[in-house]
Amino acid sequence: MTPSSSPVYGEGDATLQAVGGLLGLQKLVETFYRIMENTPEFRPLFDMHPSNIELTIDKLVSFLSGWMGGEKLFSKKYGPISLPQAHAHLIVTEKEKAMWLNCMETALDELGYSEELKAYLLPKLEFPAERIRQVSAARQH
Repeated sequence: MTPSSSPVYGEGDATLQAVGGLLGLQKLVETFYRIMENTPEFRPLFDMHPSNIELTIDKLVSFLSGWMGGEKLFSKKYGPISLPQAHAHLIVTEKEKAMWLNCMETALDELGYSEELKAYLLPKLEFPAERIRQVSAARQH
């Protein structure tokens, strides 16, 4: 890669590096949950989480680290992950899925990430969010 070329998100840990490595990811996730807690339109999502938000933050940082091509911290700390199983106790509809993605977009905006990164990241995050929604919908029927 030449110094002037942009990172190719999704290759190696380019996505993780684009958010600022583990420290940047930690800041992003903390910002995400702060916005979720303090913004009325996102607060219903926050209320779905356990009271120990520090553990929730660590689990999301750990998951996203591996998901973004970095170290697979989640399996090291918490064992195998199944996103639908981890969210099995929740009812997740299109509304909650959209709220989660909109809250993440708000956090990315607040921290000043590039439009290019957001255009890559948000559609990618929609895949696991949609899978959680599908499994939740199947359980409701």
